[in-house]
Amino acid sequence: MKLWQKSSDALDDVNRFTAGQDSRMDHYLIRHDLVGSLAHVLMLTKVGLLNNQDADLLVRELRKLYREAENGTFTIEAGVEDIHSQVEIELTKRLGEAGKKIHSGRSRNDQVLTDIKLFLREEIRLLTTEVKDTFELLVSLSEAHKEKLLPGYTHLQLAMPSSFGLWFGAYAESLADDLLSLQAAYRLSNRNPLGSAAGYGSSFPLDRDLTTELLGFEGIHLNVVNAQMTRGKTEKVTAQALANVAATLARLSMDACLYLNPNFGFISFPAELTTGSSIMPHKKNPDVFELIRARCNQLQSLPVEITTVMANLPSGYHRDLQVVKEVIFPSFERLRDCLRMVRLMLSNIQIRENILEEDRYAFLFSVEEVNKLVLQGIPFRDAYRIVGAKIESGEFIPDRKLDHTHLGSIGNPGTERLRAYFKAEFERFNFDRAHVAVEKLVS
Repeated sequence: MKLWQKSSDALDDVNRFTAGQDSRMDHYLIRHDLVGSLAHVLMLTKVGLLNNQDADLLVRELRKLYREAENGTFTIEAGVEDIHSQVEIELTKRLGEAGKKIHSGRSRNDQVLTDIKLFLREEIRLLTTEVKDTFELLVSLSEAHKEKLLPGYTHLQLAMPSSFGLWFGAYAESLADDLLSLQAAYRLSNRNPLGSAAGYGSSFPLDRDLTTELLGFEGIHLNVVNAQMTRGKTEKVTAQALANVAATLARLSMDACLYLNPNFGFISFPAELTTGSSIMPHKKNPDVFELIRARCNQLQSLPVEITTVMANLPSGYHRDLQVVKEVIFPSFERLRDCLRMVRLMLSNIQIRENILEEDRYAFLFSVEEVNKLVLQGIPFRDAYRIVGAKIESGEFIPDRKLDHTHLGSIGNPGTERLRAYFKAEFERFNFDRAHVAVEKLVS
């Protein structure tokens, strides 16, 4: 059933093809559509397009539907085109003529755009909370293992001494950096497109400032044409933020796969967190990290997928954008699942100690020996040649004592400043404003 349906039916094949996965994707938007409708009804009442009696009925039923959506009893029925249609059909069924009045001053274009903004805003909040939990675990592991040395590599060749403190701390700071792109996605998602209608505004005297306040948006997409052009653009910016977090996890997972390899043997995990082989009884496979790596690599393709769908679209709404929902909506839960699995694995990680005491890691200390000669007044290039000659002649005997003091090094990882950096960036989201606004609407 379609609210826009005219006198003739479209061919079944056209209906099936154009609907695609829209009904399934719209299940992600049910609560958000009800929230947007609540704000719209209150605004219509203020500007005189709804009387108080109808408004009271609509607000009551929309709040009731929101509670039903939360417990799973309100959903999209078979044969109904989308969530917007389902809400209007249900309100009309329950309230009669009053139920038909909620579409005044709205198009499905700005309605779905508002729903998507609200959805992305909430999903970014949930994701950022998972990032925060993962950051805190990484920082605590960095502190707990800061004295345990680890080989550092460039080109996958032995380079210089590192530490588990630096390794865990590096990924903690990478997640802190990822907050910056999540902030950009959140701020773009947190602007109000409602009132742009089909992309060209409305002749009704809509109060867009009021719906912005009611929905807890940070601001308004002022130009109605631009408001519609943010469809797809907002998702692409969000996809890039997700891809950045995914890249951090994929790289961490690759490290873990290498370090678990017996040729490295730096870390291990309880047997129940690894998998075996059907024919090789000795195997402890890092399947969890391999799947995190694969899924996060898939997530890194999101911005390209969305960019490709949007390529060369002119201004105005186009049905192409429907496909973007299929790409981005399920991605949040996939990434949150990866973050949760990273925490499960790292909470049970076992670190091998005294790794750098082994002879095969002796050359890791070559730069330390060069630096000691420089501190005695020998020019760096001369010191480099002296140590290089000893290595070539087999006379190099390293002093394995380290004295790294600068900020961000083995001896001074800057953990407290890293915590402060993350805390400051996390607080910039100001999630409470949106949360309080939505709770006020639905309560």
